[in-house]
Amino acid sequence: MRARDIMTSPAITVRPEVPVRGAAALLVSHGFTALPVVDDDKRLIGIVTEADLLRNGYVDETHGQTVGEVMTSPTVAMDAGAQGAVIARVFVDDRIRCVPIVDGSHVVGVVTRRDLVRVLARTDTTVSAEAQRMLDLYSGGSRRWTVVVQDGEAVVGGEAADDETERVLTALTGAVPGVLRVRVLTGGKR
Repeated sequence: MRARDIMTSPAITVRPEVPVRGAAALLVSHGFTALPVVDDDKRLIGIVTEADLLRNGYVDETHGQTVGEVMTSPTVAMDAGAQGAVIARVFVDDRIRCVPIVDGSHVVGVVTRRDLVRVLARTDTTVSAEAQRMLDLYSGGSRRWTVVVQDGEAVVGGEAADDETERVLTALTGAVPGVLRVRVLTGGKR
């Protein structure tokens, strides 16, 4: 599972000249804990979090302050190909709640702790069904391969497949939110 599979996109961003009260209102209205901060060219320059807003004076004392004055910069960002496990490790180790997902320096989405927890909450049955739909679409509607998911591990079985097809089966199955590992067992070869 990669960032592109679980990120919220497009991301709601804020510019550095936005008043702190405006950023607070955006956070509350959307139920977010953080907003990426972008410049005029939509490049990531920082992040503003609930903690940034509180750390820099409570609401009565923030009159006139801007996001640019209170944001965290530089900030951790990752690309859309980042593994979910790497993002989770950053959340835990660095004690952050939101990672902007970038293409170069342009924000294309965000992944939050809640996004990762939502994936964990999916049942194996739901994940299996979605993975099976992906494999059936790939095979033109016929059931050439079957997939069973247990505790996040997807096991794909069925017709013999060459190495390239096995890579495709692995990529398609691994892109389903909730799949943590993929094993391909085709034609009894592996």
